[in-house]
Amino acid sequence: MRKFLILISLFAVTGAIRAANPGDEVIVIYNSRLPESKGVADYYAAKRKVPRSQVFGFALTTNENISRAQFHDSLEKPLARELESKKLWHIGSDIFPSTNNGPGKVVWHVKQSKIRYAVLCYGVPVRIEEDVSLKEKNESDIRPELRRNDAAVDSELALLPCIEENLPLTGPWMNACFTTTNAARFNPTNGILMVTRLDGPSADIARGLVDKSMEAETNGLCGRGYFDLRNLPTNSPYNMGDQWILGAGKICQYFGGYETIFDTNAATFPADFPMSQIAIYCGWYDEHASGPFVQKDVEFMPGAFAYHLHSFSAAVLRSTTQRWVGPLLAKGAAATMGCVDEPYLSGTPDVSVFCARWIALGFTYGEAAYACQETLSWQTTVIGDPLYRPFGKPLQTLIEGQESTHSKWLDWSYLRAANISLWHGKRPSDVAAILQNLPLTKESAVLTEKIADLYEDAGMPSSAIEAYENALKLNTSPLQRVRIRLTLATELVAENKTREAYGDLKSLLEEDPDYPGRLSVQKRLIELATRLSDKQAASALPTGTNP
Repeated sequence: MRKFLILISLFAVTGAIRAANPGDEVIVIYNSRLPESKGVADYYAAKRKVPRSQVFGFALTTNENISRAQFHDSLEKPLARELESKKLWHIGSDIFPSTNNGPGKVVWHVKQSKIRYAVLCYGVPVRIEEDVSLKEKNESDIRPELRRNDAAVDSELALLPCIEENLPLTGPWMNACFTTTNAARFNPTNGILMVTRLDGPSADIARGLVDKSMEAETNGLCGRGYFDLRNLPTNSPYNMGDQWILGAGKICQYFGGYETIFDTNAATFPADFPMSQIAIYCGWYDEHASGPFVQKDVEFMPGAFAYHLHSFSAAVLRSTTQRWVGPLLAKGAAATMGCVDEPYLSGTPDVSVFCARWIALGFTYGEAAYACQETLSWQTTVIGDPLYRPFGKPLQTLIEGQESTHSKWLDWSYLRAANISLWHGKRPSDVAAILQNLPLTKESAVLTEKIADLYEDAGMPSSAIEAYENALKLNTSPLQRVRIRLTLATELVAENKTREAYGDLKSLLEEDPDYPGRLSVQKRLIELATRLSDKQAASALPTGTNP
C-alpha cells in the first residue's frame, strides 16, 4: 500500500484557504408559513454552526411556484435589506468616468461581504413564474426562445449582490465565474451568491442531506461511478451533452480513482443493470426516473451525487415519482441539480466542469455547482449542502486517518488508490499482488472483486474465477452480488465450465427472486441446460423458468 500512497500523494488538494468555521459564511432561509421549513433550517444551522443571526424566515407561498412580483416583494428585497441591516454585507458605489466608448456612470454593488452561501430550506418556492406583463428594453436583441423571465429561485437569488444594478430579467445572464479554477472568486463582491437548497419530497429527506454529506466528508465518498451517454454522432447538436458526461467520468476515474462504468447505448441504463454502491451518477435523457432508479432499493452510498440531464428534471421537485430530482433524493442521493423549465442544452450544468472542480480541485459542492453553470437568472436549481466537501483532503491523508481508526470504509479508499496507480501505468497483475497481500482484503468483497477484475485484465481467467467465488463468500451488497454472479457465469462459460455456470445463475435467482433481469437469466439457464443435455437440470429450474 505504501507504493500506492507514493502515487496518490501527487493528488494533493490545492483549493482556496477556507474559513475557520465555514458556517459563518452561510445564511439560511426558510418559509415562516411552514413549520417543517423552519425545522430544516434550525437543523442545518446547528449541524454546520451557522450563527443564529444568519437564519432568516420569510412569509412565502407554500407552492413550488411563486410569481415574479411575490418573489421580488416577499423574498428578494426583504433578504437584501436584512443582509445590509445586519452588516452581513455592504452595498456601496463606484464611479466610472466617461470614456470615448460611453458616458460616466455610478455602479452600486456589494463592496464587503461576510457571507458567500445561501441555503434555501424545504418549503421555499422553487420556480419563479413568467410575468407576461413585463416588457424590457432591448428584448429584441435576445434570441426568441430565450425571451422569457421565468427562472429558478436559486439561480435568480445568485445575482442578489447585483440587486441595485437592476439587471434585465428577460433571458439568462452570463456567469462571470463559469469554469473558474479559483474558488475565492465566488463572493458577493464579485457579483455572485452561491445558492443551494435542502429540499426534496419531504422535510425528513431535506434534513437528511446534510447528514449524508457530513458522513462522506468524514469517511470519503465511497462507491462507484456510473455515466450514461447516448452515443450521439459528433455532428449532432446534442453531442455536447455526451462530451460533458464522458469528461465527468474520465475525471472520476483519473482524479477520483473510482470504479467507473460507461453506458454508450442510446437508451438509459436498463432496470436489470446491477447498479451497486453508487457514489456518482450522471446520465440523460429520460423524462422521468427510470431503470435502476425506480426499483425498490437503490444503492446510493452516503453522500452520493446523482444528476440526470433533462430540460424539466426539477419541474416537480417535491415528488417521489415525477421527473428526476425528487425521485433521486427519495432513493437516497445527497446532492443533485436540475432544471425547473426549458433551459436549452447550453443552459444546463456542464458536469465535466463540476467534477473537475469538486473532485480534482477540492471545491465545496456550492463552488463546483456554480463553476459549472454558464448562465444565471435561468433554470437550474442546486440541491444539497453547499459546504459539502468530500474531496477536501488528499486521498493519502484520508487513508492514513482511516487506518488509524480502523474505519469500515478503508477498503473503498484502498480501491481508489489502486485505480489511480493503474492509471499511472502499474500492471494489473502487480496491483492484484499488492491487494492480495493486504490483510483487509480477506474480509472485503470490494477488494476481492477488484482482484478478480485485475486477474481477468491480466489474462488469468482461472485466478479471476477463484477470486470472484471468494468475493461471494464475503459481505457483498445485494446488487454487487448480482453483478459478480453475472460476471462469474460468463467467465465459467468461457472456460468450458458449463455446469458451474449453471449453478451460479441458479443461485442468483434463488438469492434475488425479484431481480428485474430474471427472464434473461432464465433463458441463459435453459441454454446451459440444453448444452449439458441435462433434462434433470432443466426440470429443476426455478418456478416459471420453463416455457
